Amino acid sequence: MNTRADRRAAVKKLKALVLSPKIEINEYRKGIENEFSCELLPAGVECTEQDAGGVKYDLLTPVVYASNRIIFYIHGGSFVGGSRQSYRNFCSSLANDSSCRVAIPEYRLAPEHPFPSSVDDLLTAFRSIYADEKAAARLESSAKEKPEYTFGLKEEEPKKEEPGANIIIASDGSGASLTLALMFRMTEDQLKSVKKVVFFSPWLDVSRSSPLLTGRRVYDEVLSGDSMRRASDLYTYDSNSENIFISPLKAPPKNFEGFPPFFIQMGEKEILIQQVKQFESLLAQAKVECTLDIWPDMMYMFQFADEFLNESHLAVEKAGKEISKRPEEYEESEEEKSQRQKILDRNNIRSE
Repeated sequence: MNTRADRRAAVKKLKALVLSPKIEINEYRKGIENEFSCELLPAGVECTEQDAGGVKYDLLTPVVYASNRIIFYIHGGSFVGGSRQSYRNFCSSLANDSSCRVAIPEYRLAPEHPFPSSVDDLLTAFRSIYADEKAAARLESSAKEKPEYTFGLKEEEPKKEEPGANIIIASDGSGASLTLALMFRMTEDQLKSVKKVVFFSPWLDVSRSSPLLTGRRVYDEVLSGDSMRRASDLYTYDSNSENIFISPLKAPPKNFEGFPPFFIQMGEKEILIQQVKQFESLLAQAKVECTLDIWPDMMYMFQFADEFLNESHLAVEKAGKEISKRPEEYEESEEEKSQRQKILDRNNIRSE
């Protein structure tokens, strides 16, 4: 059971992820690195530096992993902070719990490199990893095929579909906006290779018209509308904030057609919960599956405070199982459905 002291310590740590309106950018960046970087990774996870078309990335490999699946993790950090080093610990836990390799690309940050620099880097990295995974799948498929020895004529068989890549995209906070901008720019084949998208406390609308940014005194224990507004100001110029590549919640439903299933995990106490519900409605209109995993009494990015909150370990474990499971393996229990509905009711969110 978490004590009040545990919760206060968790909130203090998690605030390092948020760009305060008053903090200097370099101080903010140092704060994330100091709070979340670690030298030793958990449970024997191996970390190697790789290059994807000129974009460096960490490849985290757990002891046990599926060779035909990889997570492409886009870190948050209010568009201006965070790095592969500060996300290694969390992504290593995710790698273990999903039995999956994790790639963390090091994209350029605002304000030195405003939009679309980050998305350009992510697209470059994704294209390279996509090509590598597709080539590996083709090689594995060829190795499994047994040669046939026949005599005489043989009827021509239908051409087999070429094996594709199996990529999961995961992200948190502002990384969710970058993820959707990336997916909007993918080719049809690249998009087909993305089998699932996992969001942790996603930012989906940082436009100047967003109620979170225009409202007065909008905040929760960790995040505030003022923090999001400042991040948006540093990421792009004012009139561009309505761009769907900046604020994907502004996109029409047709832009999400053909997208893979989404799994969104967040805390009940977050100011972002209404945005996420609107996003779920957008996906429903596009006939895209979306699962909301809302944790009672939890705050923004609670998964990153595992030394203080018992729920952190359980939440990451659940996300890992969601990534690794086959579609037919899991069905939400009646107890989970009831708990989810109670949370929605408490927050005045109507379930479709």
